[in-house]
Amino acid sequence: MSMDKDNFGLTKKEKIMSKIIFITGASKGFGGLWAEALLKRGDKVAASARNIDALQDLKDKYGDSILPVKLDVNNRTEVFEVTEQVEKHFGRIDVLINNAGFGLFGTTEETTEQQAREQMETNFFGSLWVAQAVLPVMRKQRSGHIIQISSFLGLTTLPLLGLYNASKFAVEGLIETIGSETAHLGIKTTLIEPNGFATDWAGASAVQASSDITDYNPVREAFAETGDNPDIWGKPEATVEPVLNLIDNQNPPQRLLFGKIAYHVVNEVYTKRLHDIQNWKEVSIAAHGH
Repeated sequence: MSMDKDNFGLTKKEKIMSKIIFITGASKGFGGLWAEALLKRGDKVAASARNIDALQDLKDKYGDSILPVKLDVNNRTEVFEVTEQVEKHFGRIDVLINNAGFGLFGTTEETTEQQAREQMETNFFGSLWVAQAVLPVMRKQRSGHIIQISSFLGLTTLPLLGLYNASKFAVEGLIETIGSETAHLGIKTTLIEPNGFATDWAGASAVQASSDITDYNPVREAFAETGDNPDIWGKPEATVEPVLNLIDNQNPPQRLLFGKIAYHVVNEVYTKRLHDIQNWKEVSIAAHGH
């Protein structure tokens, strides 16, 4: 490796260029952590939250480098208005970190219609609205990087997270498609796929479905026992440097797993999937008909 590049393949020039970053869900968790890290190193950040008061500490500390904006990603009209505000304020949008979302815990059968719709509304449609709003800006620039926070549960599944799994599977397909549609315009996309991290995703930010059907108690008990193992939860602070280097990289990956659990589980799942595909090869080809 050249002495002019770091371990991520970044040159000194790439590392020192200031960028305009738009982060949704920036009041806490990954969003808040990454927003402060970006501001600290000299980037300009448009940080959105439903409650703008939660961003006041960052505003007090970093002044004009941060633009706090009140945003509910479920409101498509508001998403477009806020995106226009961000572009007018900073002049461009180099990177979108599409981070807003929440977890819904409960068996599929016990999930209510309202809970299911709200899960998809925020995790999928919210991501769609923000991407649609930012794409015209990036097309005009002929450059940009959409970083979508997905989950390793967009590639595999866990019980009691059926609607969450489904929302992330949908997001995976959405962002991969956008990447194929916009690559010739200089727009790149990356799906970050974390395993569980010690944020409030599974705590205050989570929604619980009912647990009245006792037939599912063994599944709930096994899930709770796994969650009690502290080793499965990643440290949010450890994601800062990888995110900064992802943003700076000129050739970012289409997908990036975050966490050792995500890496090992997805690797095992895809190995098995490929094995099944090969085992049923003749049936698959015969089903084509000619």
